[in-house]
Amino acid sequence: MTTQPTAPRWGHPDLDAALAPGLSVSSRGRIALATGRDAIRQSLLMLLSTVPGERVMRPDYGCDLQRLLFWPNDATTAGLAIHYVRRAVETFEPRVDVLDVDAGADPESPDRLTVSLTYRINSTRGIDALAFAVALQDGP
Repeated sequence: MTTQPTAPRWGHPDLDAALAPGLSVSSRGRIALATGRDAIRQSLLMLLSTVPGERVMRPDYGCDLQRLLFWPNDATTAGLAIHYVRRAVETFEPRVDVLDVDAGADPESPDRLTVSLTYRINSTRGIDALAFAVALQDGP
C-alpha cells in the first residue's frame, strides 16, 4: 500500500488565488495538510516560484523564471519560460511527467507572461494542469 503525499497547505499570494496567502489552519487549530494531487500541485508551485540559490541546503533547486524580468514579452521570452519550467519540473519533481508546457503574452496585460503546465501524476496516472502569470518589466 502506498501512502499519499502530504504537505502543509499554503497559498502563494502571486500564484494561487484559490487559497489565502500563507499557511492554512484546520478547524482543529492545527496546520492544515494538503494530500494527493493538492500536495503535488503545491510542490510544483513552490518549485516554480523559488529562485535557484534561495534554498540554503539545495542551491540548485528552483526555476530560472526570474531571469526573464526585464525581457520583452515576445516569443523568445515565452520559449525561455517553457524551457525553464520544463527543466525545473523534470529535474526536481519525479512524481510527475511533463506532458506540455506553453507560454505566451497575456492579452489583457502586456507586462505579464502566462505559463501553463500540463502533467501526469505517476502514482495515479491522472492528468492535471496549472497556469500562472510571470510579471515582466517593460525594458530597462
